[in-house]
Amino acid sequence: MEVLRYTTIVLSAYLLGSIPTGYLLAQFRGVDIRQVGSGNIGATNVFRILGKSAGTFVLLADALKGFVACYFLGQIVGALFGAGDNQKASSRESYSIVAGLAAILGHNYTCWLKFKGGKGIATSAGVLIALVPWALLIILAIWIAVFAASRYVSLASISAAFSLPFAVWLTGGTPTMVLIMAGMGALAIYKHKMNIQRLLNGTESKLGAKKTAHESTT
Repeated sequence: MEVLRYTTIVLSAYLLGSIPTGYLLAQFRGVDIRQVGSGNIGATNVFRILGKSAGTFVLLADALKGFVACYFLGQIVGALFGAGDNQKASSRESYSIVAGLAAILGHNYTCWLKFKGGKGIATSAGVLIALVPWALLIILAIWIAVFAASRYVSLASISAAFSLPFAVWLTGGTPTMVLIMAGMGALAIYKHKMNIQRLLNGTESKLGAKKTAHESTT
């Protein structure tokens, strides 16, 4: 029964995370977001191409996917499969972690767009709100500081991702949680590999700069 619970959580969270919010909103506006700007479906590219309101909507919707998966799916699946109160209490964190990771993978590798998606920053933020909100405040401050100094969304996101396990450790996270968050941070950094190359080459675009083919994304 436990295997069935975890399988259901993983599939449900993946499908929730895989909803391509940026792509769908852009299609509604008559734009294929994959063919303009950076080609990414994340909030930054939507912000650049469709404007502040659209970008903000995508950012919040993508974050909500991670939060809902992490905060609610474990409880829902436990109720559906009749898990007892003690079992639910002991498994709640495990269910939440699995659901959060599956939602991030769904966003990054959505099955609806040939497993090409976003970079998971907003969806990861939603997961962090549910799991480690105090650590999120620390890395959010780091993101803001780096972005204010550089105007590079990608550099701010990479810096926040690198800082994540340290922030979890500083806020009293368990060794297991620190390790899991290190994995989440590493995935976020890996998804920014092209941005890292452009940063090294000096061709990465700053937010607010004239649009080019080298725009950074989240």
